[in-house]
Amino acid sequence: MTTAEVQTQGEAAHAHPPKLDVTILIPAFNEENAIEAEVDHIHRVMRETSYAYEIIVVDDCSKDRTFELASKKECRVLKQPRNMGYGAALKRGFRESHTDLVVITDADGTYPAEDIPRLLAEASTFDMVVGARTGENVHIPLVRRPAKWFLRVLASYLAEFPIPDLNSGLRAIRKHHVKRFAHILPSGFSFTTTITLSLLCNELTVGYVPIDYRKRIGSSKIRPSDAYRFLLLILRVMVLFNPLRVFLPIGAVVGILGLGKFSYDLTKANLSDGAVMGVLGAILIWSVGLLADQNAKLGVDRGEQWPE
Repeated sequence: MTTAEVQTQGEAAHAHPPKLDVTILIPAFNEENAIEAEVDHIHRVMRETSYAYEIIVVDDCSKDRTFELASKKECRVLKQPRNMGYGAALKRGFRESHTDLVVITDADGTYPAEDIPRLLAEASTFDMVVGARTGENVHIPLVRRPAKWFLRVLASYLAEFPIPDLNSGLRAIRKHHVKRFAHILPSGFSFTTTITLSLLCNELTVGYVPIDYRKRIGSSKIRPSDAYRFLLLILRVMVLFNPLRVFLPIGAVVGILGLGKFSYDLTKANLSDGAVMGVLGAILIWSVGLLADQNAKLGVDRGEQWPE
């Protein structure tokens, strides 16, 4: 089946969508070794439930046979025009889905499809349900754990909510929430981190279900440099939604240093530039934080106009 034929089928299905309860969305890039087994596994699990469902695979312009193999399976296959990233593939899948309730998972066999019904059972209680990789059998490389721990703790502090798993790729969420924050959702791997912080900072509810996490099939797409990007992303999202959690402590540190230098200068009867700059710097940082907080409170949603 050609790309045009698959896309034509997708357009026809979108014009006359069946009555469905949930969409299972799988972004895929160079996953020829796992995509068939993943689709089959999801079908086996979902057929044991009462949910009417569809499976959408979004091929991110893979260089291997991912698109060809997925097209042979019972699912809708969408192909990106070029390699645009994990987040871009997810946004494409959300736009094309026939349901408001969407479950996302990975194509590499790491997330247990048998836990999808557990997430769906909680979906009526929370705005988003996340499969937290805190089960008994979790395979996360040791080299990644310190960075993941630091980012999770930082995000929990900034969001004022305990986050057991910041960027799990298995979660159930309503399409209209993704649409609401679509203008800030990145095209890369940080999609899941951003949507988590966006919901928590806007007083929406996020539930967590403990799951196992298996060793992936094939090679990982995550690189060490992505930790730095995740850190910047967390700070950007928090400055957008909850800036005082960032600016107040930074200003306090600068102010304490300035006042400490000022106290020392009093003993020498010589007011230094450092003391003045410290106090003024704290006032400036707090002023910027208050202005950012005012802008955040007055912000208006700019959700993309997706077809319903």
